[in-house]
Amino acid sequence: MPPVIELQHVRIAFEDHEVLRSIDLSVMSGEILTIMGGSGSGKSVLLRLMAGLIKPDAGEIRIEGTDIVPLNEDGMLSFRQRLGVVFQQAALFDSMSVADNIAYPVREHAMLDDEATQQRVAELLDIVGLPGIQEKFPAELSGGMRKRVGIARALSMRPAIVLYDEPTSGLDPSNSKMISQLIMQVAKTFGTTSIVVSHDLYWSLRISTRVALIYDGKIIAIGTPAAIQSSPVPEVQAFLAGDLH
Repeated sequence: MPPVIELQHVRIAFEDHEVLRSIDLSVMSGEILTIMGGSGSGKSVLLRLMAGLIKPDAGEIRIEGTDIVPLNEDGMLSFRQRLGVVFQQAALFDSMSVADNIAYPVREHAMLDDEATQQRVAELLDIVGLPGIQEKFPAELSGGMRKRVGIARALSMRPAIVLYDEPTSGLDPSNSKMISQLIMQVAKTFGTTSIVVSHDLYWSLRISTRVALIYDGKIIAIGTPAAIQSSPVPEVQAFLAGDLH
């Protein structure tokens, strides 16, 4: 089976700083791949490249077999509908209710009537453990609840791939556990392929099929959580010990 996402020789620089240098990566259907690395390592940049939000300076990014790098905005539209993105700060619209936030992509892109849209919203809120909060506004929600609403919105178009940017950032241990378990539940329920960018070593090692570690603009190790923990690469062991910055 071919990879769902495949990156070949991907490079990107901002001004004179080369953030990613010749990244090669394959992501298989249904797996949860977590990308880790120190602050400024380029892991969030890598996620934005896979989402098509920015373009690399060189290389190919294939989503389900098609290189998205040459595509214009119109060409990207159909691919974005197959990608759900959960942003670090949830990125909800403050002026919209929870229901309208979740329904926004559906109303923009799907041919569903209002009753079917509201039914989908209710189903997604049940899945993320927040039934009945359709009429609330983001300002009324805790950080953990906003993250879960963000996940519900990312799932609204039934995407094949979900990208999570620092999903446990800023959360207490209880909410970090809840969000991490929800990522596993979503992958199992919908059969989604999940890419998680995270600094949360504890939960990354527990929920991931594979973990990739970025250092100095390159992926220096990738493998199962057990393989990463036993890696002989000094920088990997330094990262696991909290000594790699």
